Amino acid sequence: MTEDPVLVRRARIARLTDLGQRVGYGLLGLAVTAFVLGAVVGFSGAVVAVVMASLAAGSVVLAPAIVFGFAVKAAEREDRERSRRQPPAG
Repeated sequence: MTEDPVLVRRARIARLTDLGQRVGYGLLGLAVTAFVLGAVVGFSGAVVAVVMASLAAGSVVLAPAIVFGFAVKAAEREDRERSRRQPPAG
């Protein structure tokens, strides 16, 4: 039995979205941590650069990961609903 190429591609996209969400949220966490550190010890140029860079990179990575994650979940939900609506073969 061969695997459905659509399902294989969807699984690959799901893995990439999981990775993208982890990286994106990690970068946003870094931005928050650097901001709190800067608030406590003072905002130097390096701290501001880390906050800005990690906010920008986190947003760029996280936004598409969230959108594609919702798309994968919607496609899986649609597949489940279609399989329930179809009468059994035979």
